[in-house]
Amino acid sequence: MQEEIVFYTNPWSRGGIVHWMLEELGQPYRMVVIEYGPPMKSPEYLAINPMGKVPAIRHGNTVVTEAAAICAYLAETFPEAGLLPTPEGRGDYYRWLFFTAGPLEMALSLKAANFTLSAEQQMQFGCGSCETAVDTLAQAVAGRRYIAGDSFTAADIYVGSHIGWGMQFGTLDRRPEFEAYWNGLKDRPAHRRTEEAIAKAMPAEPTPSG
Repeated sequence: MQEEIVFYTNPWSRGGIVHWMLEELGQPYRMVVIEYGPPMKSPEYLAINPMGKVPAIRHGNTVVTEAAAICAYLAETFPEAGLLPTPEGRGDYYRWLFFTAGPLEMALSLKAANFTLSAEQQMQFGCGSCETAVDTLAQAVAGRRYIAGDSFTAADIYVGSHIGWGMQFGTLDRRPEFEAYWNGLKDRPAHRRTEEAIAKAMPAEPTPSG
């Protein structure tokens, strides 16, 4: 009997990335919505993720947190879903998946907090300047349908989600490179199903995240 995938999430979280990944995966899963505040800091959930944050998955006895790690884990655990690139595309796959999860997200978060890094701090933090990080991402997707090789992969889910949300919420400029790349991904049936499910689960007003 196949081990159950349990997906812990909240509609106002990065769980939407994993939700899309699970829909593309085509494997059954059980979704558990965790409210911000005491439920997310409860002993039961802290046993899953001591950080008290979502998303997380439990696959049998294996627990994985962090959206990028979850996407990579699921792609490798279920290769029949075709969400891993060919060996020739693996370099770009891992490079851009973890560039987006690391330097890009840090740079955008610092900018959103109105924190300007000095030249020395750019080296210390490892993300460089926000302008350089965004320019690097734009160069990575320019003229490409997919970020790694010639087929859709888990890296497109992760990178595409950040680009789509970034343009929607104003943390990324609507550059032609970003719009062209995102337009090639956003109408995938699995993404549409994810958007519909999140919209149904979304409360009228967001609860501040913790």
